[in-house]
Amino acid sequence: MTSTKTPDVWMPFSADEIEGLPEGLNYHFWDGAQDYPADPARCAFYVVPYMKGSQVAVRPLADMTRVQIVQTLSAGIDHVEPGLGLLPAGVRLCNAKGVHEASTAELALALILASLRGFPGFVHGQDKEEWRAGFYPALADKSVLIVGYGSIGAAIEDRLAPFECARVARVARSARTTARGPVHTLDDLPALLPEADVVVLSTPLNPSTQGLVGAEFLAAMPDGALLVNVARGGVVDTESLLLELESGRLRAALDVTDPEPLPAGHPLWHAPNVLITPHVGGSTSAFQPRARRLVAGQLSRFAAGEPVQNVVRTTD
Repeated sequence: MTSTKTPDVWMPFSADEIEGLPEGLNYHFWDGAQDYPADPARCAFYVVPYMKGSQVAVRPLADMTRVQIVQTLSAGIDHVEPGLGLLPAGVRLCNAKGVHEASTAELALALILASLRGFPGFVHGQDKEEWRAGFYPALADKSVLIVGYGSIGAAIEDRLAPFECARVARVARSARTTARGPVHTLDDLPALLPEADVVVLSTPLNPSTQGLVGAEFLAAMPDGALLVNVARGGVVDTESLLLELESGRLRAALDVTDPEPLPAGHPLWHAPNVLITPHVGGSTSAFQPRARRLVAGQLSRFAAGEPVQNVVRTTD
C-alpha cells in the first residue's frame, strides 16, 4: 500500500528497472499518458518524460504544488521552461549532464565525416548502381569552430582530437581557459567564423541563442563551409539557411530542425548539400543505463537530504 506520509516520485521508468533506488519514497511510473498515476500535488520529485515534447513535460506542473526537484533526461531544458512560472518558489531544475555527451558527440563526428566525405551521394549512387569515384574533402587539416562549449562541446572536441584538424576554436557564454586552449564568447564570432571550415552547434536554446545562426552569421562563414547542428533547431533561422543551401555556397548536417519534426513537403528535405537525421543525438543504447544511473543517484541524494547535482535553475 502506498504511504500517505512519504513523498511521491514520478518518473518514466518502472522502479524495478532501476538499481539502487532509495527506500522511503513512493515511486510512480508516468511517461506522459493522459491519466496521471497519482495526485500531482503529492509529487516531490518529477522526472520529466524523455522526448515527449513541451506540452507533455509541463502538463502536470501547475498541480505539483509540493514538488521540490524537476529532473530532465535531456541536456536542454527549453521544453520545460514554459511551465516554470507555474511552480512554487525554490524548485530546483536539473538537467541530464553526463547522460548524452558521448552519444551526441558521436553523432556530431559522424555527421561531419559523412558530409565531408560525400556519404549521402554514395548511398544514392548505390541505389542507382553508380560508382561515384573521385576526390572528396577530408576532416584532416580543416578548421573547426564549436559554438556551445559545455560538456557536449568538450566531448565533441575529444573525438576530433585524433583527426588532425588544423585548428579547433571554442565559443561559449563566458570566456575561460581550458587545457586545450581558450574559450571565446559569442561576441568573438565575427572574427572566428570566416576561418571555420566546419561550424558545430552544441549550444543550449535560450534567448541569447534563439535564431543566433541567421543571415549575418551564415554570411560570415567561408564558401563551402559545413554547418552541423546537434543543438536545437531554433538556434538556426531556417529560411536564412535555405537561401545559403540553395545557392550552393554552404553545406549543412542537421540532427535538429525548425520546425521539428520536419513536416512532409518542407523545402529543407530536398535542399542541396544537406544531410538530415531525426533528432537522434542522444537516442542510443547508451541512454537508458546512463539515465537510470543519473536518476538513482539524484534520488539517493534527495532521500538523504543531500544537494542534488546538475542544478541549472531555481524558481523564484
